[in-house]
Amino acid sequence: MRTLNRRTFLGTATAGVTLLAAQQKGSASTMINVPFDRRDQVRVAVVGVGLRGTSHVRDLLAVDNVQVTAVCDIVPAKVAAAQARVVKAGQKEPAGFSAGERDFENLCRRDDIDLVYIATSWHWHVPVALSAMKNGKHVGVEVPAADTLDECWDLVKTSEKTRRHCMILENACYGYNELIVLNMVGAGLFGDLTHAECAYIHDLRKILTEDANEGLWRRIPHTKENGNLYPTHGLGPVSRYLGINRGDRFETLVSMSSRERSLTEYVRATYPEGNPKRNEKYVCGDMNTSLLRTAAGRTVVLQHDVVSPRPYDRINMISGVKGAFRDYPARIFIDGQKDHNSWQTIDAYKEQYEHPLWKKQGELARKLGGHGGMDFLMTYRLIECIREGLAPDMDVYDAAAWSAPKALSEASVAQGSAPQKFPDFTRGKWKERKQEAV
Repeated sequence: MRTLNRRTFLGTATAGVTLLAAQQKGSASTMINVPFDRRDQVRVAVVGVGLRGTSHVRDLLAVDNVQVTAVCDIVPAKVAAAQARVVKAGQKEPAGFSAGERDFENLCRRDDIDLVYIATSWHWHVPVALSAMKNGKHVGVEVPAADTLDECWDLVKTSEKTRRHCMILENACYGYNELIVLNMVGAGLFGDLTHAECAYIHDLRKILTEDANEGLWRRIPHTKENGNLYPTHGLGPVSRYLGINRGDRFETLVSMSSRERSLTEYVRATYPEGNPKRNEKYVCGDMNTSLLRTAAGRTVVLQHDVVSPRPYDRINMISGVKGAFRDYPARIFIDGQKDHNSWQTIDAYKEQYEHPLWKKQGELARKLGGHGGMDFLMTYRLIECIREGLAPDMDVYDAAAWSAPKALSEASVAQGSAPQKFPDFTRGKWKERKQEAV
């Protein structure tokens, strides 16, 4: 059973020593445990200031010692609105970029940016991230970080070559329950872990088909791809529990999809004859279920369904030799408890295992909102890592590993649920890396 401690997740003071040791072993190209250069003030640019990007601007402006220096979007009105928001917060008007879909390249060439936040549609994540890193900027990229395995490798290799970090902006890793469970795992409450289950089950039919915002692009993959289109919200937290890329790694994935029915039926029931949406053919199954196996012999069930009429659920389940946790609603079972056939509520464990981030910034996070506060904590923590010269909590290898099931699931489904080998984006360094913790 690996050991975790409360200090490491909040930043390790030995990151520089670890990096030096890695260099002495001839593995200087890795970005594992590489600290940010310490900065008192962090200058941030945001590419994509629609709904998601605007919420990032809000959170960035709420963090001390952050200056938003540039914003970019293909819609000029959105750039103007973001600029006005920054000015209203008391900062200088940021530079605006809206001269075409590649104007982000001009933004990335500026010398007053330390970190680029990317909140564009999915297929632009990698082009923007590569441009930013090649121009000397660190990157925070929305999920999934990449669409294909080649793109995952492009992120990894560019991060290593440029020595710039590419952190996946997986807000679910900073959820209140997710961080409590991470603490419980670190304390050994569940014993040696054997199995996990996770998902992104979210009825997005209205959003997918609206004539604005994500409805302009997010439905299109459903006409071309059949697999798990959005794996990271469930897989990110579970990967943290299991120590993926930190003593264990994903080795194999098998996937299958149900038939497609719900999105077609919704469009037919919602839109009249003559609407072009009625002519679209959706190929992505309503429910995709993937099974992953790790090098240590653990298994993970990963699901995706954004078109069925069901309540929101990320499942978020972990099981070990001493007990189990399952969310939605949050409940826990510990071997030897009095009632062996019932779950306990998690309430009795909250005070002992509440994460320091929530203790420190929880009140402001909840006030700002953003998925219950996890959005702000994610941004606060990343800025804290830069200001204190720490390594990021999630690095480019996590961005690649958590995004890869999209391409792997599509390949498995297309091949009759044939097993797919999971790339080792760390090139073996997961064996040496210890699990950072809570």
